[in-house]
Amino acid sequence: MEKEQYQYHTLPNGIRVVHKQVSGMVAHAGVLINAGSRDEEPDEHGLAHFIEHTFFKGTQRRRAFHVISRLDTIGAELNAFTTKEETMIYASFLKEYYSRTLELLADIVFSSVFPDHELRKEKEVVRDEIDSYKDTPSEMIFDQFEEETFKGHSLGRNILGTKRNIRKFSREQIHRFLNRNYQSNQVVIASVGDIRFDKLIKYVSKYFSHIDSSERTHQRKRFNDYHPFEKSVTKKVSQNHCIIGNVAYNFYEEDKKLILTLLSNLLGGTGMNSRLNLSIRERRGYAYHVESNYNPYLDTGLFNIYLGCNNGYLEPSIELVHKELKALREKRLGPVQLNMTKRQMIGQMAIYYESNLNEMLSIAKSCMLYNKVESLEEIAEKIHAVTAEQMMEVANEVFEPQQLSTLIYKKSSK
Repeated sequence: MEKEQYQYHTLPNGIRVVHKQVSGMVAHAGVLINAGSRDEEPDEHGLAHFIEHTFFKGTQRRRAFHVISRLDTIGAELNAFTTKEETMIYASFLKEYYSRTLELLADIVFSSVFPDHELRKEKEVVRDEIDSYKDTPSEMIFDQFEEETFKGHSLGRNILGTKRNIRKFSREQIHRFLNRNYQSNQVVIASVGDIRFDKLIKYVSKYFSHIDSSERTHQRKRFNDYHPFEKSVTKKVSQNHCIIGNVAYNFYEEDKKLILTLLSNLLGGTGMNSRLNLSIRERRGYAYHVESNYNPYLDTGLFNIYLGCNNGYLEPSIELVHKELKALREKRLGPVQLNMTKRQMIGQMAIYYESNLNEMLSIAKSCMLYNKVESLEEIAEKIHAVTAEQMMEVANEVFEPQQLSTLIYKKSSK
């Protein structure tokens, strides 16, 4: 019998641990918290991301300089990110520094003090980040598309927040958000590295067992009020930008989620042979960049196609997108193309998992959502089981023309 790739443990306080032992000098570990921008109240817009920034600005034991120096001085990398539904603090380091790294991660996440002078400085940093973001229309259009799709819901608010809100954030607001969302049963510690599981658990217990046991009592507000839209905005941009999309399956609709991931990859994935890349870029030269994306959430999901092109190419490019979507709704994939689509996705996943850092981030989320991690072999088996009929069924549900929304950033003629 094949040895289980992933090992699990739950501390008495409810914090979960998932680990994969691999050989190599470099290890990766992180703390995933099931809290992101969708958990903010309206007056907290941007707070989850701001907290992620200020985690590094001092703890009960360390000043800001000592936080960032603790791993920098051993050549390790400390990082973090915030999404709509989670916050991740993680590190890459030489395997002999597991204890040092886990102690620092625990200190950052659970003992940060958010000094006022550091908050003032970091507000300026985040405001600069917002300005940089506003100079990137190819990023802004994704957020505006979500804003229109999830109108009136916290999922529709961008992660960075607004300058006005950030200016008003206080330590008291930060602690209220943490107390409301950072319960111990909403935390997963993930690790991929060359360490025995019993030794890892010894370190995790040492540094995380003091955290009080707590469970989240409030439920996230679910989204169920989608209305298709068409919107065009004239902007001072160098090229036209367009997104076409629809709401889609959530994390727990696992079978259809997998099939839509296959369809999205076939349409506009990373491969140069994607249908949209061949049709719009390679054959006609209409656009430099075209891609398809699918992001599942707790209670819904979002599928979209993005392209950027110059004047004169926008309308024909949009027509080609709809042509490809129509083909997937009406024409069953043949055995050769279906098999190629499956092989391509399995190969891309295998390459992604070649990075131990990517795998650590992935298993943290899987453990949070499903309390287990599927191996690449198990996922590949499910992919191989997908039929052409199932692909058509999902295409007809998600690519239904009357349910598709469109947002365009149109290049100003001035």
